Amino acid sequence: MKSLSLVGIVLVVLGALALAYQGITYTRREKILDVGPIHATKDTQERIPLPPVLGGLALIGGVALLVAGARQKA
Repeated sequence: MKSLSLVGIVLVVLGALALAYQGITYTRREKILDVGPIHATKDTQERIPLPPVLGGLALIGGVALLVAGARQKA
């Protein structure tokens, strides 16, 4: 498999995932209280939004690379 086609497949998969999930969610833990043996923490879920345009561009770019890779092969 050519590297152009491989990059195209990766872009198609990442673009589809970006369109499906539309963001990355992660958990941040902060200390609230730390007095001797008593510890209290707070978990906060944060989100990094990914615009659908980014996923669409990655998808279109991946398809274009797959087509270009198929043309080189033929």
